[in-house]
Amino acid sequence: MKKLLSVVLLAVLLTISLNTISQAQDADKNLGIGFMVGEPTGLTAKSWTGGGNAIDVGVAWSFGRYDAITLQADYLWHNYNVFSEVDQGSLPLYYGIGGRMVLGDNDSHIGARFPIGINYLFEDSPIGLFIEAAPILNLAPSTDFDIDGTLGARFYF
Repeated sequence: MKKLLSVVLLAVLLTISLNTISQAQDADKNLGIGFMVGEPTGLTAKSWTGGGNAIDVGVAWSFGRYDAITLQADYLWHNYNVFSEVDQGSLPLYYGIGGRMVLGDNDSHIGARFPIGINYLFEDSPIGLFIEAAPILNLAPSTDFDIDGTLGARFYF
């Protein structure tokens, strides 16, 4: 039953995330694709939806605690007023809410993510760098706390 719930939740989460990214990409061409290193390590995509908001998704591998595939999606708010403008770009603080699924051979987890990070956006370059910590409230198969931490880069087009 837990595997069925995981698969259904994964399908819904990916459908909503990819649909939102597709719509935002068609409208603004503000899609960033890149990689993240840490816990977990893998691929990431971010689509700006306007007004300093974005959808962020990741498909990665957890090398540490779970040795499993990790899927995550977050809705993010960016605050450009926390740090002053830097010489060649901007450095917004971001925070958000989302979900995470860890899909292992023997063990799977579903949880809520609360990411917080900083995102350096170069002024005249399509490159963005980020560092993020994400406290997680695992909801299934048991309730407990976890944390992910990554740093990464994205190419925006």
